[in-house]
Amino acid sequence: MKNRWLIAASAVGVHASIGSVYAFSVFKKPLGQLIETATNNEIALTFSLAIFFLGMAAAIMGHFVEKHGPRKAGILSASFFGGGLLVAGLGAAMENLYIIWLGYGVLGGIGLGIGYITPVSTLVKWFPDRRGLATGLAIMGFGFGAMIGAPVFNFIIEYFGVQNGGIANTWFIMGVVYIVVMMSSALYLERPPQGWMPAHMKEAIESGKQKKVDDLSQQTANEAVKTGPFWGLWVMMFINISCGIGVIYSASPLAQESIGLSAAEAAAVVGLMSLFNGLGRIGWASFSDVLGRGQTYMTFFLIQIVAFMILPNITSVLLFQIVLYTILTCYGGGFATLPAFIGDLFGTKELGAIHGYVLTAWAAAGLAGPQINAYLHTLTGSYELTLYIFAGAFVVALATSLMMMSYIKRARAAKDQEEAEGNVAVA
Repeated sequence: MKNRWLIAASAVGVHASIGSVYAFSVFKKPLGQLIETATNNEIALTFSLAIFFLGMAAAIMGHFVEKHGPRKAGILSASFFGGGLLVAGLGAAMENLYIIWLGYGVLGGIGLGIGYITPVSTLVKWFPDRRGLATGLAIMGFGFGAMIGAPVFNFIIEYFGVQNGGIANTWFIMGVVYIVVMMSSALYLERPPQGWMPAHMKEAIESGKQKKVDDLSQQTANEAVKTGPFWGLWVMMFINISCGIGVIYSASPLAQESIGLSAAEAAAVVGLMSLFNGLGRIGWASFSDVLGRGQTYMTFFLIQIVAFMILPNITSVLLFQIVLYTILTCYGGGFATLPAFIGDLFGTKELGAIHGYVLTAWAAAGLAGPQINAYLHTLTGSYELTLYIFAGAFVVALATSLMMMSYIKRARAAKDQEEAEGNVAVA
């Protein structure tokens, strides 16, 4: 029997590697300097493609992960993601944006999608006593990826210089590093035996100290996608991701333009954003074990309505960072709480595949968020209108979360009544 905490550490290794995609804003201005003919939207498309193929690969490969297990899926992810960075490095060396799109966007994005869902369903099975904590641990690593990546990427680019292979060498070096880290982590990943639970949980249930709370249903991915709650999750994730990813994509230039930070200072802000992104994932997901998944999402949206409304008017460097980092905790928390929410609603039978289907919202948001941001910035010369539009979108997300909570309450009451009637019939 493998140690479930080492399984969690391996999951973090995979996610911390692929999470470096959130440091893309460090490459935004250097790419514009390297390929002067590229427009703002064309550079944004590099990141958009990566997120789009992340979502699509997660949806398509969810059944592969369930069938072949996390080890094979993790190795496949490492090959695509690390290999994609090497191809992108070749594109940067040739100053060819199309090859960069292929490497970073298409191949790297496929690796992202497979790697993202690979450890999550496995960890939910290893931690039946703390689903939120388990998924928060894994997805925390994804949030921390850019905290490590942003300053490292910026250092390599500046060391070589943009016109002397800085971007290409960054992708060559880090592509190899990520292949090694992800391969090593994937080799330890393994599912627990069917029906396994930790000794303390088993003992508490058998002694009657703890009641085992069953999931609302046990559905396949193809059954779940036909239900209203699935699409409620999809809408909430699409809005949360679109708005968050729009901020992440423009974080470095936003900090430089709004409060006058230098490129190096802005890169540090991007790194700290990732720290709070990661802390939000483990913090909010663990909190959801106590508060409840629906209530946790409602809290995310209330906070972000206020945050996006006040962000454009902030001139204080400290307050700007506090609001920005708060947004990132909610953004990361939405991802980390999602797998546990899926398990509560649809069970663990095909959790990985259902998770992949919901992450098509990430694919759509990856195209929408950065493109809307880039278009409106080009049109108005600032990020103010974009942030107000995002605040309005969170009102829709809040309404959806309230409907989800109402559904859960009714479904739980119906299930409890059905169980009670069954116990009476047996008696």
